[in-house]
Amino acid sequence: MSKKQPANAPAPAAVPTAALPGRLTAAAALTALEGLALAGLGLYMLFVGIAGDPDSPQQAETGGITLLALAALPLVAARGLRLGRRWSRGPALITQLMALPVAWTLYSTGGAMIAAAVALAAAAVAVVALLVNPTATEALGIGPGEQAR
Repeated sequence: MSKKQPANAPAPAAVPTAALPGRLTAAAALTALEGLALAGLGLYMLFVGIAGDPDSPQQAETGGITLLALAALPLVAARGLRLGRRWSRGPALITQLMALPVAWTLYSTGGAMIAAAVALAAAAVAVVALLVNPTATEALGIGPGEQAR
């Protein structure tokens, strides 16, 4: 027996997928950008620890590995948000709540870090606002009836 379909058989219909709202896509993009920034900083610290001349190579390498591990959370959350996965909202919100004290610390150091602090705080507040928006919560399958369970 052959599993081939006859040549005149209709092709299987594509399953329609609901498009994600722009708010959810924007939240995923900002979260991914934060994760990529963390990964880039981690790679830089590893490079400096191995090839550069830091005060403490062990500390630079450990910091780099730690930042790479921390970058996994927003990157995984961004992928989940982009795919419309319900579970991804929690890690994305946690990432933003962790970013706010970091932004404050950068702001407190002054100088050129103030611009980085403002950008980080603005991104974190924007993602939180996008993720708590009713359109985004409904797209993720989180609604008033779901929260009561």
